[in-house]
Amino acid sequence: MSDISLTFGGEPVFDRLDLVVHPGDRVALVGRNGSGKSTLMKVMTGLVEPDRGTVMIPPGVTVGYMEQHPDMFGFATLGDFASATLEPGELYKVERAGEGLKFDPDRAVATASGGERRRAALARLMAEAPELMLLDEPTNHLDIEAIRWLEAELKSTRAAFVLISHDRAFLRELTRATLWIDRGIVRRNETGFEGFEAWRDKIWEEEDQARHKMDRKIKAEARWAVEGISARRKRNQGRVRALQELRSERAGMIRRQGGAAMALEDGPKSGKKVIEAHGLTKVFDGTVIVRDFSLMVQRGDRVAFVGPNGVGKTTLIKMLMGEIAPDAGEVKLGTNLEPAIFDQARAKLDPDMTLWDSLTGDPEMRVSGKADQIMVRGQPRHVIGYLKEFLFDERQARAPVRSLSGGEKARLLLAKIMARESNLLVLDEPTNDLDIETLDLLQEVLDDYGGTVLLVSHDRDFLDRVATATVAMEGDGRAVVYAGGWTDYQAQRAGDTLGGRNNEGKSKGKTAKVKQDTKPDGGLSFSEKHKLETLPREIERLEGEIAKLEQLLADPDLFSREPVKFKKATEALVTRQKALEKAEEEWLELAGKAEAGA
Repeated sequence: MSDISLTFGGEPVFDRLDLVVHPGDRVALVGRNGSGKSTLMKVMTGLVEPDRGTVMIPPGVTVGYMEQHPDMFGFATLGDFASATLEPGELYKVERAGEGLKFDPDRAVATASGGERRRAALARLMAEAPELMLLDEPTNHLDIEAIRWLEAELKSTRAAFVLISHDRAFLRELTRATLWIDRGIVRRNETGFEGFEAWRDKIWEEEDQARHKMDRKIKAEARWAVEGISARRKRNQGRVRALQELRSERAGMIRRQGGAAMALEDGPKSGKKVIEAHGLTKVFDGTVIVRDFSLMVQRGDRVAFVGPNGVGKTTLIKMLMGEIAPDAGEVKLGTNLEPAIFDQARAKLDPDMTLWDSLTGDPEMRVSGKADQIMVRGQPRHVIGYLKEFLFDERQARAPVRSLSGGEKARLLLAKIMARESNLLVLDEPTNDLDIETLDLLQEVLDDYGGTVLLVSHDRDFLDRVATATVAMEGDGRAVVYAGGWTDYQAQRAGDTLGGRNNEGKSKGKTAKVKQDTKPDGGLSFSEKHKLETLPREIERLEGEIAKLEQLLADPDLFSREPVKFKKATEALVTRQKALEKAEEEWLELAGKAEAGA
């Protein structure tokens, strides 16, 4: 790609972009939602024509593109689409990819879900085996087993590939170089995603230093202009023009997009026991979802549910929430629960409503007599102001929900959930479509949340950073609780693959009895033991944030110069000081309990 420029009616998406993808490259393509990652891939493939510049593909080199929303018009089944470019003797390649990605080639295109269509498009690309593969969010709607199959396939290929993904573990495992799109600039770093965040932060730090230096120079030159220009008007017109150029250059600096202003307000404290399930059994259409399943969830637990697509994770959570009755067993919900639910189908979002009406029309958010205001955590807020906190601009407020991208729909649903108080949060696939920065922020919000979290996700890195216990649903009604997140689960399972049967007893359909409150040595439950191990890192993180906030508030002019920033920093400091005190007390309590039981 040489001298590529592209504008969509406003700021340039790219300007004078030069880019080379070499044979054998393994490249992560990263950037905020809306930064132009998918557009860049479409320019590479010729689906989007740039305003200027050339794209050259050497003769004989084939390029394959897996897009987020594949066009299957004219194909009867998913298998027809996946095998359309293959010779009859090559159809086995689609069958092989279909087994790994778990899609049904006989499924009619008309009835296939978005996730099934994406898996068929991915199977087609893997079967075609081009010299360059362009993969746009290939892990979305894949379960962890399929993601690991895809990882193994991409590791073994000799082809070059460029990956767009928000799955950190996937990117770390596969990439050797990183392309970063930020405000119309594409930078390349010759290290994989593992080094991306340190590289990004270094660039941002240098940018902030340059901006600060320019601000100081403009301030000094402006003072000279006011105090001395009248005496030296003729001799110093050049210096005045230089000042104007400095101001113009400073105004042209594009500020980084901030993160969404996410916050979760704890509702009234729930009882210590949040969910108590005993002997749950559920069968749907002859398929056993769970058999004789027991679980205790206590206040503050973060319980993740993992397993292949279709194994029944959402069904189990609905049973635990009392929305679906089990065939056998019972569920007791704790007292004073205020749940908030993020569903993977985004069913709480009406696609035909505007963003404005989606918020103001919600009975729990409506402010009587105020058509342009909503109730956010007990306080009336203007609709536009609240939408801006979740990175929507004013023009989008009157747009229909159906016009939003997957990431924008996820942010809108989070905005609705976070507007209310809760003490039990159910997150069913919240990580799909969110960019890395928003995932970081969501994790921090969950860290500070005083309530209980039930989580379904296929993002292994996110599971590791959030979960204190993992329920692994392995099919045939088997479900086992492990302490910690995904990596902890894998270590405790001694490397057995999800859904595998290394244990002879399990292979014979042995009933799985799961009790989260089983006590290991030391008198602590598994979740308490994990908490004792992770609390020192949490305390260290809070101490670091408190130190930064105290340093910021030490500026005597901050209140008069930026009162809003001063107020937010003060509130953040109080919140973190309370969280630190709570964490230290919890650590002391658990350490004493462990010592007493030793």
